[in-house]
Amino acid sequence: MRAVMFQAYGPPEVLTPVDLPTPVPRGDQVQVQVHATTVTSAECGMRRGEPRWGRLILGPRRPRKGVRVLGLEFAGQVTAVGPAARRYEIGDRVFGFTGFGVGANAEYKCLSERASLTWMPPNVSYQQAAATVDGFTTAWYFLRELARIRSGQRVLVIGGSGSIGTYAVQLARRTGAVVHAVCSGRNVKLVESLGAERVFDYTVEDFTAGGERYDAVFDTVGRSSFARCRPVLAPRGCYLPTTGLVNNVLALRTAVTGGPRVRTGMSVRKHAALAELRDLLAQDALRIIMDRSYPLAELAEAHRYVDSGHKTGNVVITVT
Repeated sequence: MRAVMFQAYGPPEVLTPVDLPTPVPRGDQVQVQVHATTVTSAECGMRRGEPRWGRLILGPRRPRKGVRVLGLEFAGQVTAVGPAARRYEIGDRVFGFTGFGVGANAEYKCLSERASLTWMPPNVSYQQAAATVDGFTTAWYFLRELARIRSGQRVLVIGGSGSIGTYAVQLARRTGAVVHAVCSGRNVKLVESLGAERVFDYTVEDFTAGGERYDAVFDTVGRSSFARCRPVLAPRGCYLPTTGLVNNVLALRTAVTGGPRVRTGMSVRKHAALAELRDLLAQDALRIIMDRSYPLAELAEAHRYVDSGHKTGNVVITVT
């Protein structure tokens, strides 16, 4: 099967097209023919070996064998099932998240039927489905599980035009929250159309100087800090960072010191979020923002574009 692999940390050029054996499903696994995947900022960091502490998981000097084919979110069709698989049948259209196994930058991927996987609604394409998984489920985890956002609360989304941010704005608004966001000036109208009542253009405005107070500040892009956001947090508000090892320490400290808190974590098991995502997609109740699409053979170019920091929404890779 066709795949794209990296065997050393570095720039997009380390991504190399290869031919690999097609994986065979074992036990309760299903084999999925991948039709579409994406490139996320997280994968670009993995390719670079950043942050450095992440190499404890990825491999200290070079990526370990199990992570050399990247690809976190995917959509495709079940083409074979293992002897103990019961949930899915050959021909089912599915989408989901590979988790620590990555591997969706290939024509086929095998994973347990108990993994973060579900059926695709019939009204969405493979490209659309792949572009929803990680962004929506990450936003769901931080806003629903960690912050427990309720109707009438005030939420600020930093990075409102990104792959996580575009879903965070919509999800917070659907919950009934008052939503503000931060993005570049060229995306202000887009983020307003997703449900944000006020959008700060970070190139000309400082969101901390607006006199606002928020029950939750969701930093989807790692461009801020608890120290900077604390003045705009309500007395019992929470700062929600998706990256940064120091934030795990701050989460423990603020849990016992009182006042605004840091809440962070990692969304890996996505079953509940995927169920809600599937329902919203079936109802055409969620806007999917796709910036660019590349074939698998141009994966390095897609990584180069995501590295630029200028993408809006999602960058999709067509595999099959």
